[in-house]
Amino acid sequence: MTTAPGSADGVVYRLALPQDAGAIEALDGSFTTDTVFEVAAAETGFGFVLREVPVDPPVHKAFPPEEHDEQGVAGGGAGAGAVDSAADTRTYVALDGGEVCGFAAVGYAAWNRRLTIEDIEVEPGRRGRGIGRALMDCADRFARERGAEHLWLEVSSVNAPAVHAYRRMGFTFCGLDTTLYGGTPAAGEQALFMSRPCS
Repeated sequence: MTTAPGSADGVVYRLALPQDAGAIEALDGSFTTDTVFEVAAAETGFGFVLREVPVDPPVHKAFPPEEHDEQGVAGGGAGAGAVDSAADTRTYVALDGGEVCGFAAVGYAAWNRRLTIEDIEVEPGRRGRGIGRALMDCADRFARERGAEHLWLEVSSVNAPAVHAYRRMGFTFCGLDTTLYGGTPAAGEQALFMSRPCS
């Protein structure tokens, strides 16, 4: 078990155990935002422009529960098929007062030396305390152990709070998919891809 560097609030970070799966699945990953990102074609006709725009009323989004295996790792997700083996996946949990208050599920793909953040969530009441950043640091350490060159993730264009948090963590936009969520409850949203070099 490790405590977040510089943390004074006693949050503990460790690998998920099989008994954490229920708490991980029950974690509230919902968010509310009064801005979203819109994707528009660039005026030159080449490329895209992201614009953050206000929305009224604010958007509230809750995610359906995901199925987890006995390690507590969320199934599926962006890039999951590229992970070579269970040895290349990890789920880290954050515990506050012994209760799971956040987690990060990650997978390493050797072919492109990329660590994908499959899922990362922090309970709404504990956001803004550095828990997400500390979970990302756990992922970064694992990435460096595996020889990864960068971290990569996908986030919805309506999840402006997460986009801002990732940017503060050093992630930059590297791509988008305007059709990834077609045929799902998130149809109409765009998938934004973000990456950062391993530290």
